[in-house]
Amino acid sequence: MCTYQTTTLGMEGSGKGADGWFPVTDATVYFDHPVHARAEHTLNIDLINPSRGAGARVAMELDPLSARALAEAILQTLETVPPGLIAAAPG
Repeated sequence: MCTYQTTTLGMEGSGKGADGWFPVTDATVYFDHPVHARAEHTLNIDLINPSRGAGARVAMELDPLSARALAEAILQTLETVPPGLIAAAPG
């Protein structure tokens, strides 16, 4: 079942698409039917830069267990970074 819950947020980073690297300015996260993945429902993450058009997009469709594992790995990795290396979030 699709939740229709979509989370969007601004971010700062880079993504690599078909035309090479581009600045990532936005992310969209939602749970829905995948387009390509072999699962009935997936957590979908789109990293985009709307000002650069449709080609400036990195899309992921993750089965729920993989999505949780990735989220946990990200948090665990960030916990090991010395405090001085993590800058304050852009304001």
